[in-house]
Amino acid sequence: MKLLLADDHAIIREGLCKLLQQSGHTILGEAEDGRTAVRLATELQPDVIVMDIGMPGMNGIEATRLILEKTPTAKVVALSMHSDATYVGRMLQAGARGYLLKESAFDELSQAIENVTKGRIYLGRKIQGVVVGDYVERLSGNSSGPAVSLTNKEREVLQLVAEGKSTKEIAQALTITVKTVETHRHNIMDRLGIRSIAQLTKYAIRQGLTSLDS
Repeated sequence: MKLLLADDHAIIREGLCKLLQQSGHTILGEAEDGRTAVRLATELQPDVIVMDIGMPGMNGIEATRLILEKTPTAKVVALSMHSDATYVGRMLQAGARGYLLKESAFDELSQAIENVTKGRIYLGRKIQGVVVGDYVERLSGNSSGPAVSLTNKEREVLQLVAEGKSTKEIAQALTITVKTVETHRHNIMDRLGIRSIAQLTKYAIRQGLTSLDS
């Protein structure tokens, strides 16, 4: 099995790389952020991408969405520290076929990889309860309702704004003009009814686009 590892912590990538290679898998590459993961997935065509969520520049949710647009046959397994329903739901909506916590045993990751390559969905033991609980809450009408729809580029801009990047830095990261960044930011704030960067940051965290501990 050909794999790509995406995590912003080198020590985690190194540990996973050794364990997966010992299990007979081939590691095609490693990515320390979502944007690199998208590029490597497009170039290397892995069978499975083991994807962290909380990465700088572009989070794992957006990276998953873009990867599957470019490489629809790839399978994504989320390996994250986040267990709340927002992160799980958005990652699955983006197209991930598996989701488990970083505290899981390596055997569970092996099971997840095996399952997704067979066309199944794999949820870690602790994640199953989160998904069922969220489903029940939605059925009971207690859900806060769907989030305001933003475009892919608007979500990328929002994450970078929440990470404290300047307009010029965002323009350079996304290879767009400063004026375009300002337009996206204005549209985001107008659509969300938000008037400050602090509120934008809080919204981005609630929606799983970034986190304080990523």
